[in-house]
Amino acid sequence: MIELAPLDYDDAGTPLAGGVACPADTPRAAILVFPTIMNSTPAVENKARRLAEAGYLALIADFYGVRPASFDEARRLAADIRPDPLAYRRRLKAGLKALAAMPAAQGLPLAAIGFCMGGQAALELARDGAPLDAAVSFHGLLDTGLPARPGHVTARILVCHGDADPMVPRSQVVAFWEEMDAARANWHFHSYGGVRHGFTNPAPTDNPATAYDASADRQSWAAMLELFDEVFG
Repeated sequence: MIELAPLDYDDAGTPLAGGVACPADTPRAAILVFPTIMNSTPAVENKARRLAEAGYLALIADFYGVRPASFDEARRLAADIRPDPLAYRRRLKAGLKALAAMPAAQGLPLAAIGFCMGGQAALELARDGAPLDAAVSFHGLLDTGLPARPGHVTARILVCHGDADPMVPRSQVVAFWEEMDAARANWHFHSYGGVRHGFTNPAPTDNPATAYDASADRQSWAAMLELFDEVFG
């Protein structure tokens, strides 16, 4: 099994700690992996390892500098960084800067993916005009405090969404489509009928909004890999 190596970085003095998964051969691209609101979890770490197995250098970003002990603590920590879109994006860009500065990432194209809150994070980087070739959201939140400006999104965008996700109502979905169209972004949107939030995480949860769905998990991961094949060759 591929081991994750620690990578320390910071955001304006806040110490952060990521986890790096390296492929056996020269990486095809460098991928920033944004975790869920719970920060890095075994499910997210497994996804980073799978990226490395597919030939990509992967860095799991750190939202808070700590691993929450409970969902309530995670919500409080998220509330400290998300209300200010500029401060939130600065935290996200600190992870991208750390990835791009790695010796193994030199000269590689960049992409970002994320799960739940991390899906929103990947989209926020794309909205900000970060130098990404692709951004992929898995059951991510689609709202934003700073909509994308026309011509500002350079990343190819893929959103993999559970249509029965109570945290992302259809009004938010339609608003996202309209935002992407107005921004003239290159975007794909995959919606899985009857699938709830958190469909890539097989771990049991007490949150009634979430439910693992093996088919949506497989299909969304395959869609991401196909997009990466198209973008990175």
